[in-house]
Amino acid sequence: MPISYNKLWKILIDKKMNRTDLKDAAGIGTTTLSKLGKDQFVSMEVLVKICDTLDCNIGDIVDYVKGEKEY
Repeated sequence: MPISYNKLWKILIDKKMNRTDLKDAAGIGTTTLSKLGKDQFVSMEVLVKICDTLDCNIGDIVDYVKGEKEY
């Protein structure tokens, strides 16, 4: 995938949260959490919920990885 959520996982470590904590706090589903774990596309709505929960910007949780194309 041309995107990476590695920044998101680092923020969770810094905040001493696990993925289940994020799921519950942001109100996202297990399928969405699975997509994030596989660096798959999720909706902008999901990214906004995560940003609201973690008090950050979208650029703080997702990176575009140039050169990778698997749509």
